Amino acid sequence: MTAKSKPLPGAVGPLHATRRRQLREAAIELGITLVALTGIAAVVLIFVFVGREALPLFTDPALAGETDLGRMFLPQVWRAGRAATFTWQPVGQIPKYSMVPLFAGTLKVTAVALAAAVPVGIAAAVFSSEFAPPRLREVLKPAIELLAGIPSVVLGFFALMVLATWLQDALGFTSRLNAVTAGLALALTIVPVIFTVSEDALTAVPRAYREASLALGATRWETAFRVVLPAAAPGVLAAVVLGFGRAIGETMIVLMASGNAAMTTLSFGDSVRTLPATVAAEMGEVVFGGGHYTVLFFIGIELFLFTFVLNSLASWTVHRLVRRMSGSAA
Repeated sequence: MTAKSKPLPGAVGPLHATRRRQLREAAIELGITLVALTGIAAVVLIFVFVGREALPLFTDPALAGETDLGRMFLPQVWRAGRAATFTWQPVGQIPKYSMVPLFAGTLKVTAVALAAAVPVGIAAAVFSSEFAPPRLREVLKPAIELLAGIPSVVLGFFALMVLATWLQDALGFTSRLNAVTAGLALALTIVPVIFTVSEDALTAVPRAYREASLALGATRWETAFRVVLPAAAPGVLAAVVLGFGRAIGETMIVLMASGNAAMTTLSFGDSVRTLPATVAAEMGEVVFGGGHYTVLFFIGIELFLFTFVLNSLASWTVHRLVRRMSGSAA
């Protein structure tokens, strides 16, 4: 008979090792969950704070006449015999808080930024993932993503001092600072977002798709734009939505390059004022708890709701697109 082997002193049995691994995994899972819940709680608390500061706009009778919601979204007749207008003039004997000029300015700047950034970002992503040599790709991708690290105040200063003069000389704008200047400067900040997410989505398309397309006689350009790009459409759409959210919430660039004139016109060559820039420019000078103060927080609520609705619609659209591409019933 052989002598029964005895475990060495300090040795850990299989059951004990499994138990320690399970405890370690549980601790890691708990830590990740707490971090996620902390982020969610921070967003909720910010929303509650902004909502609490804007609540007197609806509940305080003393502010009802000064900050009537109807006047914020409808044409205003401030003097007898004058035409109805949309006016943002919070400082004066009769404060005027029309949101229409701010909405119009925000949409114009965002439209210019997306019109410039979406084609450039997606085209750069297609070139980087499908056509660029490996060495060029190693340089191209970090160079484009480096734009995301440039402070927005630097881009705003560039738009204010350089880009505005170039555009005025080239296009003959009456206003040197306008929606086009601010939108093109803003495009520089969202191109890296659209490029990075789109490039990752294009790279994730299975290589078999490309090989099958080329085997059927398609060229590389046809494969890229008729096979790979449609297959990556959900990711590309998500990139555009992220860029849109980044553009509509940008403050410093539009504060420096848009002219900050709250005008309701159809011309993109006129000065504009956006919702975030209004909050940034006026929050430091308002009377705490006054009508102007609550209206600025109401603008914050509008930005929250607008972003939430946009993200919800984008998520729903991506979900339907994925189901349709996978052959499932809509």
